[in-house]
Amino acid sequence: MLETMDPQLTLMAVHAHPDDEVLGTGGIFARYAEEGIRTVLVTCTNGEQGDGPDGVKPGEPGHDEAAVRERRLAELRDSVAHLGIEHVELLGYRDSGMAGWDTNAHDDAFANVPVEDSAARLGALMEKYRPQVVVTYDENGAYGHPDHIQAHRIAVAAAKLTGIPRKFYYTAIPRSGFRTLMEQLRANGEDFGGEEPPADFGTPDELITTVVDVMAYTERKRKALLAHASQGDNITFLRMPEEIQRQVFGREAFVRVESAVEAPDREDDLFAGLR
Repeated sequence: MLETMDPQLTLMAVHAHPDDEVLGTGGIFARYAEEGIRTVLVTCTNGEQGDGPDGVKPGEPGHDEAAVRERRLAELRDSVAHLGIEHVELLGYRDSGMAGWDTNAHDDAFANVPVEDSAARLGALMEKYRPQVVVTYDENGAYGHPDHIQAHRIAVAAAKLTGIPRKFYYTAIPRSGFRTLMEQLRANGEDFGGEEPPADFGTPDELITTVVDVMAYTERKRKALLAHASQGDNITFLRMPEEIQRQVFGREAFVRVESAVEAPDREDDLFAGLR
């Protein structure tokens, strides 16, 4: 049985892959760690379906899942050091790959693990750390990735199973801000590989309850993202003008979906009502 820690203010974020911790929650991890709040990252998969050396894609000759797994977990260790994350818990499930990939069919892929099984493991971690605040993805996993959707499912199930979180949040990308960002990227010559995100991508602004200012931690987020160098697609943000980087990195938005404490309708602190 996992030992239960002494109660203290604790943030837990439940993410699907190594590198997911940076863009949407890297700032809150760095900020709250600096404020003395215990920070816990739960990473559900090992990221085997990421790019291999020299950008070799899954399914291409030379893609070695075991080597990719080891590299991505090493990158994760470097990333969390930049963000000051105190505790990292690896569930160790197999990366399911993007929606529609053949790897979705693996019996041991995370998306195929019974929710009750993985939720029980996550619930044990909630019992151990007693997080007042839990953050994960929305029902669509932000953009439909099977592992993001499964991370959402097990986080919701574990929270209900344990009754521990006092506040429960989904990460969010404000739709209006995303549209503005796309316009700036077009002006900067970004062609999105010939495929632009759908017009309705992102969270409607009226649903967003919480925006946390993490501008002071943008450099830490940059370094954490650079730590995941094997996944070059994410590094695209670091090739953008500094003004756009600060816009992307400087605020993190959330939808509060559960709260057992009184808190403002519009917050600037995930721990509002808890301290």
